[in-house]
Amino acid sequence: MRLGVLDVGSNTVHLLVVDAHPGARPLPAHSHKAELRLAELLDETGAIGPLGIDRLVSTIAGAVQAAEDKGCEDVLPFATSAVREATNADLVLERVRVETGVDLAVLSGEEEARLTFLAARRWFGWSAGKLLVLDIGGGSLEIAFGIDEEPDTAVSLPLGAGRLTGAWLPDDPADPEQVRALRRHVRASIARTVGEFARAGRPDHVVATSKTFKQLARIAGAARSTEGLYVQRSLSRKALEDWVPKLAAMTVEERGRLPGVSEGRAAQLLAGALVAEGAMDLFGVEELEICPWALREGVILRRLDHLPVERAALPG
Repeated sequence: MRLGVLDVGSNTVHLLVVDAHPGARPLPAHSHKAELRLAELLDETGAIGPLGIDRLVSTIAGAVQAAEDKGCEDVLPFATSAVREATNADLVLERVRVETGVDLAVLSGEEEARLTFLAARRWFGWSAGKLLVLDIGGGSLEIAFGIDEEPDTAVSLPLGAGRLTGAWLPDDPADPEQVRALRRHVRASIARTVGEFARAGRPDHVVATSKTFKQLARIAGAARSTEGLYVQRSLSRKALEDWVPKLAAMTVEERGRLPGVSEGRAAQLLAGALVAEGAMDLFGVEELEICPWALREGVILRRLDHLPVERAALPG
C-alpha cells in the first residue's frame, strides 16, 4: 500500500510518501516539505499567532493535496513539540481539522523518543545490541536506550535547536557570554537524566538521527547525501569539539555556506552543536553513527505492525 506520513514539526511540515507492506522496508516515493519554523512563531504567551496558524493550515492543505495526487491510501498525521507546547494548541488543532479535514495526533515527547528508537532498531537490527539513540529536533532532544524494539528508558528534554536559538542566541554572530550560558544550561539539563540511563549499563552502539546531527556529521567530513542511504556516516566527539568554537565565531550567513548546511537551518546549527556535544560528553560517547531513519519512519513501521499479514497459501 502507499502511505503518507505528515509530520508537523517545530521546523518543518513534511509529508513523506512511501510504498510499504508488513515485513518489508518502506520505500520512499515522494517528499513534500515546507519550512515554517513554528517554534519561532510563538508569541510572548507561548501561543501560535494568527499568521502562524494561517500558514500552518495552508501548508497542511497543500500536503493533503500532494498525498492525494501521489495516490496515498492513508495519511498518518502527527505533531510534535511546537504544537504540543503551544498554549493555544486546542484552537490550532481545531482550525486544522475544520479547514483541512486532518485530525493531527499530538505525540508526547516520550512517544517521539520511542518511535524514533523503533526506527533505529529496525535499521540496525538485533546485532547492534543495546542501542543509545539521540535525536535533536527543533523543539526538543529525545534520548532512548534499550535492547529490544521498545526502549527501556526514553526521555524528552526541551533542548531543541530552534527553541534554544530563539531563547538564548539572538545575536549574529553569537555573543560569547550567551554561548557559555547556553552551554551551561544544556549540560545541566542533560546531566539530570544521565543517572537514569547509566543504571541500564553501557550501550553497544550509539546512533543519532535528525537534520542537526546529519549536518554536523557532514561538516565534519561524512559522506554527502547524494552518495546514498547505505553509506556509513559517523560523528566523533573530537571532531565536534573542534567545530563548536568555529561555529560560534561564524555568522549565520557563513554557516549557511558550509557543506550540507541548509540556509534555513544555519541559524540553529550552533545551538544544535552545543546540545550534541553536551550529550556525547555526558554520556561518554566518543563516536556515534548517523541513522537515516527517524521519527517518520517509526510512525510508518508502527502502523505497518498493526496491519493484518496475509496468510501464505498452503500447498494443495
